Parts: sequence; C-alpha cells; structure tokens
Amino acid sequence: MATTQGTGLSVELREPSGSRGARRLRRTGKVPGVVYGGGEEPVSFAVDARLLRQTLAHAGAVIDLSVDGGTTPVVLKEIIRHPVTGETVHIDLLRVDLTQAIQTTVVVELTGAEDAPGVKEGGVLEQVSREVTIEALPTDIPDSISHDVSSAEMNDTITLEALRMPSGVTLVDDPETTLATITPPRLQVEEEPEIEEETELVGEGEGEEGAEGAEAEGEAPAEGEGESGGE
Repeated sequence: MATTQGTGLSVELREPSGSRGARRLRRTGKVPGVVYGGGEEPVSFAVDARLLRQTLAHAGAVIDLSVDGGTTPVVLKEIIRHPVTGETVHIDLLRVDLTQAIQTTVVVELTGAEDAPGVKEGGVLEQVSREVTIEALPTDIPDSISHDVSSAEMNDTITLEALRMPSGVTLVDDPETTLATITPPRLQVEEEPEIEEETELVGEGEGEEGAEGAEAEGEAPAEGEGESGGE
C-alpha cells in the first residue's frame, strides 16, 4: 500500500460565504478554499496566504491536509489567481485514495530549445500544448514533464506521442495532439513603397485637376471679354 509523501498544510474550517465574505477573508491575509471528493461532503476552509504560497512552492503532487483534527491526502484541483496581482484568491483541493489512480493535468516543459537546429537557423519555436492530462497514482504524479527539443529541425511538428512518461504515468490526451512546432520566421511586408506610390498618384491627380482648372479659368475670361467687346 502506498504511503503519503506529501507536504503538510494546516487550514481552519469556515462557513461557506459569498463573494463579499471571501473578500473580507482575503483582507485578513487568508485564502478561501474547498476540499471535496473521496465520497465525503465538501468542506470549506481558510488558509494563511503566506503558508499556502510556501507549501505550494515546495510540495509535490500530494499534500497532507490537516483540518478539524484530522489529516487527509489531497491534490491541487484548481487555483484561481487575481488577473492583475497574481495573488491566489481561491483554491480547490481534491481528496485522494493513495491506492487509486486519478487523472490530473501537469505542465510540459521544453528543454534544449537554444540548441535546436531549427531555432539556430532563425526558426520560431511555438509550444502549442503547455499542459497534458495524465493518469497515475497520487504519489506518482510528477510536478512536470520535460521534453528535449534540441534536435528539432525547421518545419518540425512535435506531437504528444514524443513525450516519455515517467514510470507509473499514462498519457490520457490524444498522442497525435501537437505539442510544439518550429516554423520559418514570418517576413514583414514592406508597405512604404506602396504608400509612396499612392502619394505620387495622388500628386499626379492633383496636378491634372489643377491644369484642367487653370484651362477652365483661362477660358472663362476669354469668353467674358468677347461678350464685353460685342456689347
């Protein structure tokens, strides 16, 4: 039977509240959260924001959650951050059975990009998929999955099939999903000559109109003089 290897996190129970209550809680330096799953009722809690940051920075996939005198293994289900400050405003945790595999998402990190022939030739490396869904025992969930792209050539398309899963980890996503591409740099279209050409055409048009106007102005006095002479 697997044993928990998680980092401990102590939280305090709280009554479920709306957005106003959550804002009041955050003003005191705490983050609201909910833990659910495991065949039990959801439990709302509050945790010190600084303690939460430290725990998440050093924790693995499994966290030993201490609440109301008991300890249970959990994994991070969702974390919501403020769009401007980046501070955590809410956290969801999921109870897990360490003997049962679960599905979760992990970050994919590309390494060796600066050594890739396609990049050295000026190609643009774009990571299309930044996270993948995997299935594993809670204690086998990696913090991230690395993939070496140092041999990628220009116009290469790398799919999830190229990822090497750690022992005990299974990829759930379609292996044909694009992970990254290396494409030639996009050429910038120079628009200045076109603008200059349009300016010249406009100038020529004005010149023609000016000439026609001058001719018309020149004809008018002549006719007027003829009429005056006739009188």
